[in-house]
Amino acid sequence: MKPNFRTVGLLASILACVALLGFGVKEFAGKSDVKGTYVFYTVQKTDLPIVVTERGNLESQVETTIACQVENIGDRSSSGTQIIFIVPNGSAVEKDQLLVEFDSATIRDRLDEQTLAFQRATSSKTQAIAKYENQLLQNQTSLAEAKLQKELAVIELEMYKDEQDGTAKLAKEEIDRKVDESKNAANEARATLELAEVERDGMKELFKLGYRGKSDLEQSRLKYLQAEDKLASSLNQIKTFHGNRRKLDRFERLMEEKRLQGAVDTADRSIQQVINDNKSLLEQALAAKNEAINTETKEKERLERMQAQLVNCKIYAPHSGMVVYKRERRGNTEIMEGAMVRERQDILTLPDLSKMKVKTQVHEAALDQIRPGLPASIRVDAFPDRTYRGVVEKVGVVPTSSGGWYGSGGVKTYETEVRLFDEVESLKPGMTAVVDMHVDRIEDILAVPVQSIIQTDGETWCYIEGENGVIRKPVQIGRSNDKFVHVQEGIAPGDLVVLNSMDIYEQQNDQPKGISADSGAPEMSESLAQVGYDTAKGDLTANAAMKQGGGKGSAAPVSSPKRQVNAAARASAK
Repeated sequence: MKPNFRTVGLLASILACVALLGFGVKEFAGKSDVKGTYVFYTVQKTDLPIVVTERGNLESQVETTIACQVENIGDRSSSGTQIIFIVPNGSAVEKDQLLVEFDSATIRDRLDEQTLAFQRATSSKTQAIAKYENQLLQNQTSLAEAKLQKELAVIELEMYKDEQDGTAKLAKEEIDRKVDESKNAANEARATLELAEVERDGMKELFKLGYRGKSDLEQSRLKYLQAEDKLASSLNQIKTFHGNRRKLDRFERLMEEKRLQGAVDTADRSIQQVINDNKSLLEQALAAKNEAINTETKEKERLERMQAQLVNCKIYAPHSGMVVYKRERRGNTEIMEGAMVRERQDILTLPDLSKMKVKTQVHEAALDQIRPGLPASIRVDAFPDRTYRGVVEKVGVVPTSSGGWYGSGGVKTYETEVRLFDEVESLKPGMTAVVDMHVDRIEDILAVPVQSIIQTDGETWCYIEGENGVIRKPVQIGRSNDKFVHVQEGIAPGDLVVLNSMDIYEQQNDQPKGISADSGAPEMSESLAQVGYDTAKGDLTANAAMKQGGGKGSAAPVSSPKRQVNAAARASAK
């Protein structure tokens, strides 16, 4: 089996670091089987920050896309709306500053037309409402009149049929009274006739005797004839009144009752007819009113739409930021003054440069350590002397790429966003940044540089300086970062650990192996380490000692660029 080495032991890099730090190097001449030049690190108690470091790009936390919201209401053959003003690309703008203005001539014409249409619709609605209210009153009047006619018809029928004071009874009594009067007149005429007859007969005797003239005789005859006619007339009236009484009893009373009852029934049907007519007329008036209201509502919506379109012809900055023109993927349409744009076409983006974030990719082996809320430190390549505070905002749940910053195929990464706390200046979207995500900090432990540890065939050890030279020392390791690893057992403070242990192992074996999946150590970050730690960031400063004669020196460790995943160690470290 070919073992693998967990960390990088690039002797050339170490020697370069040593040369920069001004430390000496000598050959170690102990009794060890291995001879050569070694770099030592003095073991001491320290704190171990667990940091996952990744690279990414800056983006704005708030990036607003500005799109054209103006509808193409002109000629349908037109390709869109024309830009008549736009701020220059890359300009810094403040909130409420005018960004884009579109041609609004056609919209203003349509707005004037729609204003008139809305006014007409409002007038029609007012008239329709008035007609509806009038119809309500008319219906009430018609129904009340119909009910009154029925009540009158019922009263008239009851008045005719009343047995005490009814119209029929009064008609009978009137006929009876006239019969009595006619009888009296007949009796009087009969008496007058008898008197005229006596007077006529007496006048005849006197005429014969010569005491009266012929004229007196004729006059007496005339009175007799008149009395006879008057008696006959009275008798005829009596017959007539008796006939009227019989006609009233047999025909006229029944006819009048039926007529009056028919009037009641007709009035009753008239009420129902009025109700039906009222319902129909009211529904027509209501339909006309609703139609007028709906028409006004639609015209108002069109008017508001036109007003909104006019407002949309000017776009103001929702917040401060930098203007970035959009370019369509489907063509080479350039955003500029005079260009035609479609509705909903993106015109520009407006990132807020005072609030930035870093979008990076976290290696799948470190994903279980990263969670939202972790503090982070951000360094930007363009401003290496500045460090920004931040927090992990979002961690992806599905892989987004293979490789990413790692450059090795088949490695899954997860998109992670880190938000900067501070309001920043001079930072631009797309700048490269390094993010240190502070997972944990183990205090007061023994830690050695990662390149000093070797693992192979389930064994973990390092090389330390013994009394008679360099010796192999089995160790038990814990968690690590990209520079140091926690040694739980096997070494003590003051021990000198060989940093370039790979040189020793390579002379004894074909190929060394780094910290394996069976060692119990968590995976180490794959980011390239710097020589030495920045104490302001909470990192360690490594003291490496080189044995030369009887003296000791120090050198900075060099980290590994290749990740060896150790799932078992991660579980034990948790």
